[in-house]
Amino acid sequence: RIMKFAISSTVLWVACRTVSASASASASSTVQKKPYVSPKALVNGEVKLGGFDNVPAQVLGCCDLHTITDDNSCVEVDDNSTLNPVEIGAMPQFSEEEVLAVLESSKNAWDGGAGAWPQMSMNERIERIELVVSYLRELREEIVNVLMWEIGKNLKDAQAEIDRTIVFIEQVIAAIKDPSNADFNAGWQDVSGTRAFVRRAAIGIMLCLGPFNYPLNETYATLIPALLMGNVVIMKVPAVGGLVHLLAMEAFSKALPPGAINFVSGAGRKTLPPLMGSGSIDVLAFIGGSRAADILIRQHPEPHRLKVFLQLEAKNMGIFLDDIFAPENAAALDRAIEQTVTGTLSYNGQRCTALKVLFVPRAHAEMFANRYSEKIDKLRVGLPWQTWGEGQSQITPLPNQQRVSYMKDLIADATERGAKIINTKGGVVVGGNNSTLMVPCVLYPVDQSMKIYDEEQFGPVIPIVPYDDVGSIKKYARDGKYGQQASIFTTNGNGTTAGILDAFATIFGKININSQCGRSPDTLPFSGRRSSAMGVMSVMDSLREFSVPTVISYKMSEADDVSEGVAINAQSQSKFMKSIF
Repeated sequence: RIMKFAISSTVLWVACRTVSASASASASSTVQKKPYVSPKALVNGEVKLGGFDNVPAQVLGCCDLHTITDDNSCVEVDDNSTLNPVEIGAMPQFSEEEVLAVLESSKNAWDGGAGAWPQMSMNERIERIELVVSYLRELREEIVNVLMWEIGKNLKDAQAEIDRTIVFIEQVIAAIKDPSNADFNAGWQDVSGTRAFVRRAAIGIMLCLGPFNYPLNETYATLIPALLMGNVVIMKVPAVGGLVHLLAMEAFSKALPPGAINFVSGAGRKTLPPLMGSGSIDVLAFIGGSRAADILIRQHPEPHRLKVFLQLEAKNMGIFLDDIFAPENAAALDRAIEQTVTGTLSYNGQRCTALKVLFVPRAHAEMFANRYSEKIDKLRVGLPWQTWGEGQSQITPLPNQQRVSYMKDLIADATERGAKIINTKGGVVVGGNNSTLMVPCVLYPVDQSMKIYDEEQFGPVIPIVPYDDVGSIKKYARDGKYGQQASIFTTNGNGTTAGILDAFATIFGKININSQCGRSPDTLPFSGRRSSAMGVMSVMDSLREFSVPTVISYKMSEADDVSEGVAINAQSQSKFMKSIF
């Protein structure tokens, strides 16, 4: 799939008129310099710039060249005109032969665990990854620009993605070096007459697939810990959001030995079956949809020995309890609504941690829906690089027409079954037939007959469900398919709140009190249940997910002083047992 943006001058017209009454600054429509990322692939330590078996696929971004002047500023266009997509790069489409060549490189690099990368000491691998980070810092502005043009991420969020990724890597390295970290820095221990040394080691060859919405941050949250532990990685570049990975290839090629990481790109249905079907993949790290994950796992001939790490869909609940609507709690309600606006529509709601369904007591639901909609109507709708005084565009184009079509389908289904669009121009796509810039749509009242009630929308459509009793909320959570997070908005930690917490503790990975859902801080476990996740992501947990404890031991006996001498002498020369300090 190729991402397409098309935005007409109508976008700027709508955006300028959605600024809050208190805002005095008009929108700046200066366009970031259009990028072009040439097709390339990293295979066996070399960056390949051409000579691919298949013609690379064109990657499109917004906006049309005829709207950009020599000084990169938007020109005035008629309200009826449409800005067409413009080419911003090309993506290699690997053939099966090229995929198998990557697999062979990875197998040689792993070499049954005896390859150069898995046999390096932890200190040596840390030095190489720190070198990768230094190259990424040099690419920061280029990466930010590509994130804006390819996936519609606004300037602030694009900058935050690369910066947070670097901070995460630094935190992982700091955790390994922490003297109190027993996983990496513990010495010998005596256990029931056995003297043991425990340290974690790599699993093998990992196939890594990341998402389009956070192509760098989410992908590197699995890829970098796996590399640090000594695994060899094959990274499948996503069809949407993949250009940043082409930019980063040079960093890995300069820092890592051949084959430690290889990149594959092209249609997943063609590139992934040869890899999974070979039986040579030891670890699957997948962030995406559960249906695709199931297909991949079934393609492995021996799935029982496949280590699986998954971060999948979610239908995170935002729950408002009755007490927060009391007059004396007006300030708390204001804060809750602000958190809900951010939680539902940060990056257009295209986050697994977004709030995706709101439950409000029936007696207050209409009032809440109207107040919430008023906030939505004030959001800044525009281009990714557009600025409004001190602020950025808050609603930006969706990644492709498929996402727009799905949003429209959910809206049509809900309105046909009795829900109403209660915000101004909710669900309207501005900018012509090819545009993907959709005004957020607030639907009320929503019930279980509608698809939006339990399907993950992953976009700017927000369902508000009126409820009569807390039992219906617990039932929704208990009977649902997903189990990532929930948010509870209340001013009272009474039995009602405690009862919800108790019920949700075995359903969700994180329960937020008076705040939106989110992954951060990265030092805390990010987990889920059911069809939302398998495995735990955090600074420390990511290292454990992609490694296995190895125990070296001998029996303690006064009659046997040979084993202790062997162990001590071996430790002094072993890279695996070598202390980081």
